[in-house]
Amino acid sequence: MSRKKLILFLMLISTTFTSGCWDKTELNEMAIVSAVGLDRNKEGKLVGTFQIINPGNVAGALQGGGGTNPPISIYRATGDNVLELDSIASTKISRDMYFAHANLIVIGEELAKEEGLNDIFDAFERSPEFRATTRIVIARGVKARDIVETLTAIDKVSAEKVIRTIEITEKIQGGNISINLQEVIKNLLSTGKEPIISGFTVKGNTGKEDSMENTMSSDIEANPNAAGIGVFKNGKLIDWLDGDMAIGSMWVLDRIENTHINIDWEGKKDAITYQVIRQKTNVGAKLVNGKPKISIKVRAEGDIREVSVPLNLTDTHVLIDIEKKLAKDLKKEMEDAVVQAQKNKADIFGFGEIMHENHPKEWKEIEKNWDDVSFPKLEVDVQVETFIRRTGLRNKPFLSNLKKKDQ
Repeated sequence: MSRKKLILFLMLISTTFTSGCWDKTELNEMAIVSAVGLDRNKEGKLVGTFQIINPGNVAGALQGGGGTNPPISIYRATGDNVLELDSIASTKISRDMYFAHANLIVIGEELAKEEGLNDIFDAFERSPEFRATTRIVIARGVKARDIVETLTAIDKVSAEKVIRTIEITEKIQGGNISINLQEVIKNLLSTGKEPIISGFTVKGNTGKEDSMENTMSSDIEANPNAAGIGVFKNGKLIDWLDGDMAIGSMWVLDRIENTHINIDWEGKKDAITYQVIRQKTNVGAKLVNGKPKISIKVRAEGDIREVSVPLNLTDTHVLIDIEKKLAKDLKKEMEDAVVQAQKNKADIFGFGEIMHENHPKEWKEIEKNWDDVSFPKLEVDVQVETFIRRTGLRNKPFLSNLKKKDQ
């Protein structure tokens, strides 16, 4: 047999061992789930709300057409557990439910408080389809279904609206945290760190969030909004952090990117706005007289972005005074956040994990009662340095000239 014929023969033989697409599913046979909402009804049953993407309507809307048809469809199911919800919902849909593209899980506030996350997340973690990177939010003041059902104007699939809003608010404000299924489960299992999850709500006319009219006006009647950070202990929601308390927590966690800080000056509230351009938070743990102590060091650099009082920014002494004031205010925000966590007896900062890494032998002795005994009494030292790198295109606010003119 010639060499060419031998090669051809081997190629033909090899094709018999090549598997085909025996389990393939065509795209038009799948119902692509983009978000899942979980609530508990008055009868004690679990209520699941599934957001299904309508591919044709999404594409039409993005191209300027298809404006009268919703880009998503909503299906609900009631059952005793998550798997049963999936089975029941499948009986209402003409296609197989496909969860590999589900990028959002919304947990109702009551469900998070009363029963917690442990039993719910077991089903998601075991699923071969569900991704570990799926984002988690808590429906605050509304039902999870209200978030999942909402139609939005810019982001046609409202699950994307929720995710992008959380990401943007974390980046430019620091008042929320973008966290996924894998991170939450890791913190639930840890004895040295409790999970925190962003809240989300619907503001406006909550009776209009699921109608197409909600997207056909420049003034959105029902708009999903980020709403603080939920604190968990033993898998259950126990508190909410808002405003400075939430931002202070994010500073401790080193999750701040480009936030701004307002400080009072010469008796005027929020007179100076400082834009953070880079920062780093370092947390260390040590033992002092046999007791754990945490040190937090923050270095922040930024620019002066707004001044509403007459001020000479060419004066080095003035800039140093502003830096000191910024550091003092930021230090207080972080200390208040730590005190609140200690009141909740929930180590959301992972101080316990840091103790474990640095002092594993001593950690074994305090691990069992860390949240309830050691953490509430933990000594935490916060040190902050702030630096002004630029003052913008104008050194002196035009308000200084206005004041001279008035005189």
